[in-house]
Amino acid sequence: MARIEYVPRGICPRLMRLEVEDNKLVSFQALGGCNGNLQGLGRLTQGMDIDEVIRRLEGIRCGAKTTSCPDQLAQALKEYKAQQ
Repeated sequence: MARIEYVPRGICPRLMRLEVEDNKLVSFQALGGCNGNLQGLGRLTQGMDIDEVIRRLEGIRCGAKTTSCPDQLAQALKEYKAQQ
């Protein structure tokens, strides 16, 4: 199982922790930000293939920001894949 710590850019959470196994997102946790929304994001993506997570979440924006918590989760997974 791969444990990933990702420092997101342009959003409220200061750290994202992910666990990936067999190309599936096993767990997601964010430190800081909107706790309820981030718990929901984690539960909705738990067990999902990481390519599907990226496809669904990449490019989502939060208000006037050019990114969002879902988009930063996708970026973390893209970075993880690039290192594999």
